Amino acid sequence: MTTATPTTPLRERLGLPTTAGRARLIGAHLVDSLGTGLILAFTLVYFAGTTGLSVAAVGAAVSTARLLALPTAVAVGPLLDRYGARPVATAGNALSALAYGGFLLAHQAWQIVLVCLLAQIGHVAYWTSSTGLVVLAADEGERPRWFALVQTLRNAGLGLGGALGAVLAAGGGAGALRLLVVLNAASYALAAALLGTWRPAGAGPAEGGAGAEAGARTESPGGYRAVLRDRRYLLLIAVNLTFVFASMILSMLLAVYLTEGLHRGAWTAGTLLVLNGVQVVLTQSAVARRLERFRPTRVVAAGALLNALAFALFALVAAAPGWAVLAGLFAAMAVYNLAETVATPFREDLSVSLADPGRRGRYLALYQLSWNTGQAVAPGLLTLLLARAAVLPWLFLLVLSAAAVPALLRLERTV
Repeated sequence: MTTATPTTPLRERLGLPTTAGRARLIGAHLVDSLGTGLILAFTLVYFAGTTGLSVAAVGAAVSTARLLALPTAVAVGPLLDRYGARPVATAGNALSALAYGGFLLAHQAWQIVLVCLLAQIGHVAYWTSSTGLVVLAADEGERPRWFALVQTLRNAGLGLGGALGAVLAAGGGAGALRLLVVLNAASYALAAALLGTWRPAGAGPAEGGAGAEAGARTESPGGYRAVLRDRRYLLLIAVNLTFVFASMILSMLLAVYLTEGLHRGAWTAGTLLVLNGVQVVLTQSAVARRLERFRPTRVVAAGALLNALAFALFALVAAAPGWAVLAGLFAAMAVYNLAETVATPFREDLSVSLADPGRRGRYLALYQLSWNTGQAVAPGLLTLLLARAAVLPWLFLLVLSAAAVPALLRLERTV
């Protein structure tokens, strides 16, 4: 008599977390990313097409707003510690909806600065809170899977939103651009409503979920001074900064490197970006499932090494014969995408695991600040290096990624 082998549930085979009762949270993540994708590539186009200002003037206004918003994460940290992740994330999305509605009324440079500043504050508040939302949602041992799911939803939403935005913008005229902004504002309002009505299981009254773990809790004394004395967490932030610079190649480096450095058509960059989105969406959860038995520090170090390999390949294609360039670019992009799927969930999990629960909001705020700082510094630095030589930004990123490996092994000894 044979014994039937238990069938592994499909959710387990796919590496998905337990999602029962979290549909509104999942919807909020997807809708938020969809809205971001709608307007991400068209902010400059919108204001240039509806205000009569030059692209340079609009660009200066948007950059000014983002620089002014840099301290937002620091201000959000104490709010997270006091009120919890869900109310702060809800307020962030509501502020983004209000700000994008204000796009319709912005016609002068100072007005553009104001509405873009409010939108950026909303974004930072939401993404600083998003890690806390995962802590609220995740069952024991499932945090990496939840971070993988959030990464998948983000890539899917950005891709769908970007495609829809491109279709609407191609319709031409200021009317199509205004419709794009209206849809974007509506998406953030919907995301705020979904989060505001989500009630995590076992929650405390202030948070609507997860009480002592990630919601309203008694704060530990010391504030940011205590966080800044935590050398272990500061080392993690330094490691994360190397990944922030690596992530900027998609929006700031890849297209200009291909068109200006390699003299390739813009379609090549578009194809590689599509490959990134598709590969991450299809493989993120499965990769996280296979790696969850390893130490997070080792997994993140493997991701850093894969990034270094990808950047080496991107640099080498500049000297490759013409017939090998396209194959080299796709190989480099595939390795880069693999690095993203390997490292992201476990890096985010470390950001929670190494934080003092009594000051978690402040810890996550400094972690988010590393993202905001890197995103502000990387465009100027990478394009400056590219202007000197096509391979320089890739060599810089290669060294930066390689340096993350010994830092992670040192971090592992302190955990």
